[in-house]
Amino acid sequence: MVTPNNQLPLFTPVSPVRQNAGSYAPKPYKQQFLFLYDGTFNGLLTTIFEIYERKAEPLRIEAAHKNQPFLFGQCLSVETNLDKAQRVMLGIEKKTSQGALHSLYKAFLAEQPGIEMIIYRWVKYAMASNMNIETNFTNDDVLRIKQINKQISREVHRMHAFVRFQRTADNIYFATVSPDFDVLPLLADHFERRYPDQQWVIYDTKRKKGIYFNMTETLDIELETTSVAMNSGTLDEEITHEEEQLFKLLWQNYFVATNITERKNMKLHIKHVPKRYWKYLSEKQPEINLNTAQTQHSLMGAQARYLNTKKAA
Repeated sequence: MVTPNNQLPLFTPVSPVRQNAGSYAPKPYKQQFLFLYDGTFNGLLTTIFEIYERKAEPLRIEAAHKNQPFLFGQCLSVETNLDKAQRVMLGIEKKTSQGALHSLYKAFLAEQPGIEMIIYRWVKYAMASNMNIETNFTNDDVLRIKQINKQISREVHRMHAFVRFQRTADNIYFATVSPDFDVLPLLADHFERRYPDQQWVIYDTKRKKGIYFNMTETLDIELETTSVAMNSGTLDEEITHEEEQLFKLLWQNYFVATNITERKNMKLHIKHVPKRYWKYLSEKQPEINLNTAQTQHSLMGAQARYLNTKKAA
C-alpha cells in the first residue's frame, strides 16, 4: 500500500483468522413452497395456518385456478379447514382488532395480483410485533392494505349509488353490475336494509355470480339463463314486468327535467359518474319510444290500474 511521505497507513488490512471452522459452514437450505388454495378467504387463512404449522417459507400463494407453472420448490395444495381459519382470525383480532380482519377481507376482494403474499406478510408482521401495526404505514404491506381498502370503499359507495333495478314478471327486482373489484359480499347488508320488503337480485356480469335476497336472507347464486344481455344488463321482454318500460320512461323524464342545460359540466359529471357505469344506468340509455307496442301496453295497464284504484277510493 502506498502512503504519502512514506508514512505508515492508518490501518493495515489483515486477513481474518479462521478460528472456528463451524461458524463458516453454509446455512442449511430452506425449501420454498408454492401454496395453492381454493380461492376463498377462509382458504387463504387456512394456508397461513399451514405455513406456520409447517414452518415453511412460501415463495408464492395462489388460487388453484390461477396457478402458473412453478419450476423451483415444491407445490402444496391446501384444503380449506374452517377451524384452522377461525384460529387465524382469532390470532389476528388478538394482536390487532376486528376492524383489521375486515380490512384484510376487503383487500382480498380486490383481486390484486400478489394480494395473498401481501396479506401473509401483513399477518406475519402483526404476529411478530409487540404493538398494533394497523397504522404503521412505514411498512409497505400495511400501507398497501390501507390503499386497497380505500379503493374498495370507493367502489362500494359507487355501487350503492349506481345500482339500477329492473322489475321482472314474477316481481323480483333484478340489477346487473360490473365492478372493478369483487364487492358483491360488501353490498348485501346495505340493500337488505334499504329494500327489506322486496325480493331482489344483484348480478355481477364480470364474475358470473350474484346475490339474491328473498326477504329473509341473502344467498349466493349463479345464473344459467341467457335472458340477460351481459353487455347492457337489459332483461328480455318476455321476463320483464309489463310496467317496467313505463318506469324507465318516468325516470328518464325526471332526469331530463332536473337537468339545467346552461350549467352543464360534462367533465365534472364524468368525474362523479364514470363512463364505465353508464351502460347500466336507465337515464343513460336511448330514449324510450312511446310508439312501441311494449310501451303502449305498459301505459294502458298503468292507466287501467289507476282508474280501478280511483273507483275503489
